[in-house]
Amino acid sequence: MTDNLLILLRNTLLALSLVMTVHTAHANCIDSVVLVHGNAGSPSDWDNTYDLLISEGYNSSQIHRPSWGSSYAANNNHSGSEETPVRNAINSALSSSCTGKIDVIGHSMGVTLAAQQIIKLNQSSQVDVFVGVAGAYRGLWTCGAYPWNVWTPTCGVNGLSISSPFLDWLDDKAIANRVYSIKSWSDQIVCGSGVCTVGGVHSSQIPNEEASYSYVLGHFGLQTNTASKQVDLIK
Repeated sequence: MTDNLLILLRNTLLALSLVMTVHTAHANCIDSVVLVHGNAGSPSDWDNTYDLLISEGYNSSQIHRPSWGSSYAANNNHSGSEETPVRNAINSALSSSCTGKIDVIGHSMGVTLAAQQIIKLNQSSQVDVFVGVAGAYRGLWTCGAYPWNVWTPTCGVNGLSISSPFLDWLDDKAIANRVYSIKSWSDQIVCGSGVCTVGGVHSSQIPNEEASYSYVLGHFGLQTNTASKQVDLIK
């Protein structure tokens, strides 16, 4: 009788252990995240978001922060060497994500660059959530309107002038299952001309988005001070 009781207890404990193991694995099976910094920025610009993700149970291997572009902002656009690190990060996140899907958060020019790479990779269906923070999805009036744009790569054919060929190509293409934008009406970059809208819509808003959230913050504060909102949106 005693031996049978011991066997029963051992089997019960083993079963509970297996259940806990499966539960823990399931709890940690979350989308990998790609954080794409802005023009002339760096991966460390995402430290607040990164730290919050870690505190929420993400592993460092589930968070990808590509470094792209020159430190001289006027030289960067959406063509060539700027593309490669972001493309590689998206591919790496997809290949290692236990859910088979990823979430992407971009800031400033990182919004349009990340969206471009998702489209080029034909992976919009594998992106669960896309969050654009202080992007210029509809262009920058400080860049002018194409083809009467400011003559820098950032504002040129592959840049952020209003109605540039790149932005016209990007417009209305699917980039994720759910899309959100975070914006400000006092953004010193997006609203640098004194006008935040293009065609009556805030330039940071993304076509077919679920919702857009406004904050009284500057261009860089939108990235560093909305980490909680960013993380909430990708849950």
